[in-house]
Amino acid sequence: MASPLFDSHMHTPLCGHATGTPREYAQAALDAGLDGICFTDHMPMPAWYDAPWRMRQDQLAQYVDEVQAVQAEFAGRLDVRLGLEADYHPGTERFVEDVLGRHPWDYVIGSIHYLGAWGFDNPEFVAEYDARDLGGLYRDYYALVEGAARSGLFDSVGHLDLPKKFGHRDPDGAAALHALDVIATHGLSLDFNTAGWRKPVHEAYPAPDLTRHAAERHIPFVLGSDAHKPGEVGFHFTEAIKQIHDVDGRVVTYQGRVRRG
Repeated sequence: MASPLFDSHMHTPLCGHATGTPREYAQAALDAGLDGICFTDHMPMPAWYDAPWRMRQDQLAQYVDEVQAVQAEFAGRLDVRLGLEADYHPGTERFVEDVLGRHPWDYVIGSIHYLGAWGFDNPEFVAEYDARDLGGLYRDYYALVEGAARSGLFDSVGHLDLPKKFGHRDPDGAAALHALDVIATHGLSLDFNTAGWRKPVHEAYPAPDLTRHAAERHIPFVLGSDAHKPGEVGFHFTEAIKQIHDVDGRVVTYQGRVRRG
């Protein structure tokens, strides 16, 4: 029997840069023939960190209520789960741990969006790449990925090779492989994120070679569209499943922070 088909990376308007109600995302998933979804909106962080791009602390209860309302409405038709996309940023671990203890989450993605004060995946700041040594950038980035894996806070690593988003590819690759070793050792999964096919790089996260290296290390994958509008739910999932199956990879979901499948 095939594993249930889930989209386990999607956002809501509470993050400040997504459109469509949670109900519309759920209906889009149903229309696309998915078995389930897991909302993973950008979690609150300290007020000084990335404030325009995530929900505020005083919106967290609203987020939970909205997802639970969709769970109730779609019960028996679509499996709706409650998760978060959390950030790994050294110094904020205790804050993140506190937020993760407030509700019974199903799935928590650990993502890196900042190198120091630089939001490297923000189109507004893409010119900064020209001032950086790409090899050093990727070494610094994957050191943070390793920190996320070792933190014990997360179930998966989000969009593994995100710095390639605008076409700035890793010139080496060794740091990525070391990070995969750490991810495997600590039992995390990888967010197989199809949003990369919508970005200038025109490639999913992770890239095909990293998908193969992850599968060789028995690291499973969690499908996610990173949808910021209902029309993106389930985006390019046929291609995603092929890329994973071509290297004998495994697709899983999470429920109650426990890996399924």
